[in-house]
Amino acid sequence: MLAKLESLEQQFLDLEKQLSDPEVVSDQERYRKLTKAHSDLKDVVNVFREYKAAAQALEDNAELANDPDPEIRALAEEEMRATKERLPQIEEQLKILLLPTDPLDEKNIILEIRAGTGGEEAALFAADMFRMYTRFAESKGWRVEILSSSETGNGGYKEIIALISGEKVYSQLKYESGTHRVQRVPATESQGRIHTSAVTVAILPEAEEVDIEIKPDEVRIDVFRSSGPGGQSVNTTDSAVRLTHLPTGITVSCQDEKSQHKNREKAFKVLRSRLYEVEQEKQNQAMAANRRSQVGSGDRSERIRTYNYPQSRVTDHRINLTLHKLESFMEGDIQEITTALAAQAQAEALKAQASG
Repeated sequence: MLAKLESLEQQFLDLEKQLSDPEVVSDQERYRKLTKAHSDLKDVVNVFREYKAAAQALEDNAELANDPDPEIRALAEEEMRATKERLPQIEEQLKILLLPTDPLDEKNIILEIRAGTGGEEAALFAADMFRMYTRFAESKGWRVEILSSSETGNGGYKEIIALISGEKVYSQLKYESGTHRVQRVPATESQGRIHTSAVTVAILPEAEEVDIEIKPDEVRIDVFRSSGPGGQSVNTTDSAVRLTHLPTGITVSCQDEKSQHKNREKAFKVLRSRLYEVEQEKQNQAMAANRRSQVGSGDRSERIRTYNYPQSRVTDHRINLTLHKLESFMEGDIQEITTALAAQAQAEALKAQASG
């Protein structure tokens, strides 16, 4: 591990040298790439330097522990104890920083939320979930663009699909995929009974054209008139678009925009990302979960997380973490759980690395 860290520090120093070269600075594309590489190494190099400083301090204090002056000996022994306590923590940090990174972490995402069991109440919770992710995105400075939606009459969503773009969006939200269960008293419930509903969430890394090439003869494009809530203003022309990818049978519809061209563009974004996920599954079944198993069926019994309104709690069942702050959580304060999920994934990766 130390040899690898020394090599990374040398790379970091080489990059610093290149970034100070006027020729590099004048080449914006090269400068951008080198800046990114430098930034990627910064954390691990800083922690490695902290490790080296601690190891040196331990060595220096070991010598001072033999000093004839009892006060100096006592001080050295105290510092050695503190350093010995800190070193394992730094080593653990380094192990985590040296774990292979997910190449998809840098990507934007396609967020898909669908109402499952629970009828109108599930659709209303789908809208609440979309608001939650939108607020979280706003806190991160990310951009949210609705690609497709199917609204209900009471402000809920049967389905809503959005593009969230920004810095490392996938790395933050990739563990949100699955069935989310809500327990609450619906507004329409006159006797105050608690109902259980479910919503499914899928997080797909956005695929660029360079990632997935879609051949024109593999896609059937149908146009039709928009309908339903949100479509009244555009249903006088064939502006809605439905894409069918013939080799896989995947279909995508988009009717949110008045322009057929814009609907087509958005539909291709979603199709490309769904095909990209299929390709990822083929390349590595262990790392990319099957989309159907990822989101489940939307049944009440399947869940990764439960939102209990009467008790104001949210529980993530994968890591047995319960937070009693449901109101702020639904306002986008979800960082505590996303961080805990990432930490759990890191712990599992470290365990696998140690046993492998």
